[in-house]
Order: sequence, then C-alpha cells, then structure tokens
Amino acid sequence: MMMSPTLVIASTCFFGMCIVAFVALRAWQGWLELKRQELERLQHVGPQVEIEGGAGVGAARIELADMKERIKKLEAIANGVEL
Repeated sequence: MMMSPTLVIASTCFFGMCIVAFVALRAWQGWLELKRQELERLQHVGPQVEIEGGAGVGAARIELADMKERIKKLEAIANGVEL
C-alpha cells in the first residue's frame, strides 16, 4: 500500500504545526515564569518611590513634565515674552 503524496504532505504539515505549537507554548510558559519572578522580586524589595511625597514612577513623570512646563514659562517671563 503506497501513501499518496497529498497524505504525506498533509501529515508533514500537521506534524510541523504541532512542533510550532509546542515551542510557542513553552515560550509562553517561560515568559509567564519570568514575569512571575519579576513580580515576586518587586514584592520583596517593596514599592519603588521616586519623589519625596511617596508617589510612584507615574506620578514622578507627571510632576517632572509639570516642572519643565513651569520652567519654560519662567524663562519666557524672564526674556520678556508674553504668553
């Protein structure tokens, strides 16, 4: 009994897709484990505080942008430019 070329191609494609799916699943599990380790490390270290008020990273960026805007306004006032 000979196998038809179509059956060989189909079975090879199916086998290849199974291998790709297995590799993708392993990569996904590895990525999840990495993120889990990062979260555990952050919990042991404690929350990251950047500025004096105890605010986090996001609030520090907002405050920094606000300070830059105030500096630009003060420089414009010092140069005599009206806003």
